[in-house]
Amino acid sequence: MGVGKGTIARELVKNSEYFAVDTDDIIESLENKKIKNIFEQEGEPYFRGLEKKCALWCEHNLTNTIISTGGGFYKQENLNSIGTVIYLESTFDAILEGIYNSPNAKKKLKKRPLLKDLESAKKLFDQRIEEYKSVADIVINIEHIDTATASQNILKSLAE
Repeated sequence: MGVGKGTIARELVKNSEYFAVDTDDIIESLENKKIKNIFEQEGEPYFRGLEKKCALWCEHNLTNTIISTGGGFYKQENLNSIGTVIYLESTFDAILEGIYNSPNAKKKLKKRPLLKDLESAKKLFDQRIEEYKSVADIVINIEHIDTATASQNILKSLAE
C-alpha cells in the first residue's frame, strides 16, 4: 500500500506496449462501491471473495497488461497463472515518507484507512514482506528512485 504501484504502472504504459488496470478499480466498478465501504459494509471475507472473482477474470481475459493489485491479492491461488509477478520493494518508512511528502497527501491518507493506526500497519507490512517475496518472480527495489528509473528497471528485468 502506497508504494507507487499505480504511478509506476502508468509510467510503464508510456514506455511499453502494455495496458494497465488496477484490481481495486475493477472491484469498485463491479460493486459500485469504494473499497473502504466494501470492507465496512460487507467485511473482509466478502472482499476476498471479490478479489478471487477478479483474479479469475484477469487470468482469462487479460494479456499484455500491467495489473496493480491490492495488498492481499498475493494470496490468490492463480496468481502465477495470471502472469509475471513483480514485487515493488521499499521500507515502511520510505513508503510513509513518499505519502506524506506528496502534493495530495491528505487524499492519499484518506484513501488508506489502515494508516490511521501506524503500529498495526507496520505490523501487517512486516508480516507480508517475506510472503510477497516468495510469490514474486521479480523483486525491484524502488526506494529513493524516481518513477522513470523504476519503470526502466522493471522493463529491463522483464527482458532478461
